[in-house]
Amino acid sequence: MPLDDAYANAAYIPGAEEFPPRWNREAAAFRDAMGPRAEIGLPYGESARQVFDFFNTEGLSRGTLVFVHGGYWKAFDHSTWSHFATGALAAGWSVAMPGYDLCPDVRISQITRQIATAVTRIADRTFEPIALAGHSAGGHLVSRMMDPLILPETIRRRIERIAPISPVADLTPLLETSMNEILQLDPEEAAAESLTRMAPPQEAEVKIWVGADERPVFLEQAEAQARAWGARQVIVPGKHHFDVIDALKDPASDLVSFLTGQ
Repeated sequence: MPLDDAYANAAYIPGAEEFPPRWNREAAAFRDAMGPRAEIGLPYGESARQVFDFFNTEGLSRGTLVFVHGGYWKAFDHSTWSHFATGALAAGWSVAMPGYDLCPDVRISQITRQIATAVTRIADRTFEPIALAGHSAGGHLVSRMMDPLILPETIRRRIERIAPISPVADLTPLLETSMNEILQLDPEEAAAESLTRMAPPQEAEVKIWVGADERPVFLEQAEAQARAWGARQVIVPGKHHFDVIDALKDPASDLVSFLTGQ
């Protein structure tokens, strides 16, 4: 397919195959170290993947960060990313990480609805402000939460900041990739789920992150969302698609500082 290479991240990242095993090891060690402050596998829906993990900060929580993982809506599990809660926890925020069903078992529009249900359940158990962050496909999913048809206004009003990281903002090019055999997008769904077709949110501050060393199409996708939403964009020098999220582990990073309002 003509755009397969454009969206092939791992092929252009040295040692790409080493990242997922390392993420899984670090995530498991993080959960073990959290002990009773880690609430694992809280259900929000009927399927086994419709659960979220909730990591409680020490003392009184200043807010809740919801992080949604990527993987082109067809790969990974929320448990792979637990350790990326480190930065927000150190800043006094609790962190929730929802899982979701994957394509082709469900469509992307159904995943959007699942994340909306998860965010609602997470909001029901908290009283503080909410921030959303998502990586790649997760950047698309957290951005979709600002659609008035997706999330109730009472929840949207509590979302103060959103950080899509290397988001897929326009889904229509994915129709020209081989992965669409799994995603099963049609032109109507691709248009309806594209962030570039959404009205810019009024309730939350949005700041978009992308690595300077990412595939050109991801720089274009981030710019397209920033332009359509009138949002600020941060291009991080020396970072690619797999390590641009490392800033989530650092409480002093610009990304964590933005999400936690520091």
